[in-house]
Amino acid sequence: MGLGSGRAPFAGAGAGARKRGGRTRDGEVVGGGVGAIRRHGVGTLHQYLGEEGAAEMDGGYNHQQSPPKLLTLPTVLTLGRVAAVPLLVSTYHMNGWWATTATTSIFLAAAFTDWLDGYIARKMRLGTTFGAFLDPVADKLMVAATLVLLCTKPVGIALFVDVPWLLTVPSIAIIGREITMSAVREWAASQGGRTLESVAVSNLGKWKTAAQMTALSILLATRDPSLTGSDVIVSSGVLLLYISAALSVWSLIMYMSKIWRILLQ
Repeated sequence: MGLGSGRAPFAGAGAGARKRGGRTRDGEVVGGGVGAIRRHGVGTLHQYLGEEGAAEMDGGYNHQQSPPKLLTLPTVLTLGRVAAVPLLVSTYHMNGWWATTATTSIFLAAAFTDWLDGYIARKMRLGTTFGAFLDPVADKLMVAATLVLLCTKPVGIALFVDVPWLLTVPSIAIIGREITMSAVREWAASQGGRTLESVAVSNLGKWKTAAQMTALSILLATRDPSLTGSDVIVSSGVLLLYISAALSVWSLIMYMSKIWRILLQ
């Protein structure tokens, strides 16, 4: 769930594209919407948005004679992810043996529905413009909320006592990258042509989202005090989060370098 963005759960959400302009496969927000289709053509946006974004946009664009319903099944699933964010926050701060299980289950269910709504939209052609706007918003809300929660109340082990900033650094990198790429893709959609193509989806985004979602799942699950060997498991989750942050920054650099080369020509 990416913040982003090739879609592992969430992935992640998340680097496919939907919503106003769509969503890349690594879960990143893309601007433009129906206006971008009219300006740049469906074929160009399909390459830009990825499979799931194309599915969402096709559902409304290719069936203009019979407009789709606003609340299709994929959109309902997406709305469910938005509604799950306050539940995630609430259960995270609750005490009891069931609280950690509930928090982790909510996150995993959101990750699964993130994949499921895109699959249904493609197979049943139930994509809508509203759904294409809402999906990346839901993914980024869930991921950002989880990162903030983990930073404010991390797992109670000595590792985080000795190094209190350990989760803060990758969280800032991930959230900052997502905000930046959202703005870049919004601008690229307005420019069209080669600029639009320069921010097309990449396999790097898929790996970033997979590492990010796995790391967050591990860090949420290891809050269970009954879990044995949690120090080692938490360390693996932190390592994956740093790998995800590094991939996030690297993919941002790659996108920006492509755009810069185009602007210099």
